[in-house]
Amino acid sequence: MSLIALGVTGGIGAYKAVEIARGLQQAGHDVQAIMTRSARKFVGEVTFEAITRRRVVVDQFARGANADIEHIALASSIDLLLVAPATANTIGRFANGIADDFLSSLYLATRAPVLMAPAMNTQMWEHAAVVENLATLAARGVRFVEPGEGYLACGWIGKGRLAEPDAVVAAAQAILGGTRSLAGRTIVVTAGPTCEDLDPVRFIGNRSSGRMGFALAAEAARRGATVVLVAGPTPLPPPAGPELVRVRSAAEMHAAVVERATAADCVIMAAAVADYTVEGGPSADKRKKTDEPMSLRLVRTTDILADLGRRRGGGARPVLVGFAAETGDAAGRAREKLRTKHVDLIVANDVTRPGAGFEADTNEVTLVDEAGDERLTLRPKSAVARAVLDRVEALLARSQPAARA
Repeated sequence: MSLIALGVTGGIGAYKAVEIARGLQQAGHDVQAIMTRSARKFVGEVTFEAITRRRVVVDQFARGANADIEHIALASSIDLLLVAPATANTIGRFANGIADDFLSSLYLATRAPVLMAPAMNTQMWEHAAVVENLATLAARGVRFVEPGEGYLACGWIGKGRLAEPDAVVAAAQAILGGTRSLAGRTIVVTAGPTCEDLDPVRFIGNRSSGRMGFALAAEAARRGATVVLVAGPTPLPPPAGPELVRVRSAAEMHAAVVERATAADCVIMAAAVADYTVEGGPSADKRKKTDEPMSLRLVRTTDILADLGRRRGGGARPVLVGFAAETGDAAGRAREKLRTKHVDLIVANDVTRPGAGFEADTNEVTLVDEAGDERLTLRPKSAVARAVLDRVEALLARSQPAARA
């Protein structure tokens, strides 16, 4: 799953940006909308919030936003900056390095690829200043979706109207490397925590948000795989595309995964599955508090990844990928799990490192397999997902050649 910053500027084509946002989501991407002041005269910000399920950025100096320099924070986490529609004014500001609002500041701060979909009157499109600004941006590596020809909102007929949403989405996909390299494959991904209920009110859980698993599911879908996402309780909106299976407990997750693993080419266990649950199951009634200590007897849950390794035996299917959230020597413990659980790849991370692990948009991991260890420095979880799926593709090609391709 890639994070795309969608800049919406002040043109009548802004209404098409809603469909662009939806198309990007259906392709498995996460979208952060940024609206200029003029854009809000054409489309309300609540529309984009409803579509993206994210707060729309509208003000560079909004209270609270400046505290963590939001345009810098977003600049380092996005995979693509897409501006649609891109007005002549915005194109000029980008070309001349003018940073007088959030969108133009983000452009200067990010090192992500930039894609612009211009939209304006024909005379403006052909003006020497606009032509020169487009050439300047192109020389810097900015890419464009050519405007279409036809009837314009101003009443003119000519070139200048915003390209159709599917063309803009396709251009974004091409930049992000959208391929069908996993077409014909079935990938099962687990995400989020599990909750082990004590009674109707209380439970034992963990801090997993599901972000990493969702990123993996979205990336696999983007590569053309049929994806089954088995998700524990999390408030995050799931990525568009994968089949979603909601579970709550470790036992429910185990049953859902085992049921689907036999038809899968790969199972990626990114969920933080509880190691222990309450002996005898949850109480039917709320446990009453007293002045005395409460004692709970906990019993081990089934290790889903190890169980999959046992069920697979010496076979090649499915490829098994596990995650190891550790403290301290994460890579060392991951190597031991690789051996004892009979899996193909372990993704290890030290959750005590700043910006890594639970409840973060970034991660710093080590990929551990039979060939050795590969450390990935801190990066967006979408980028970690791409690295993991690259490994999965290599494992599939080696263990399940052309017959499954």
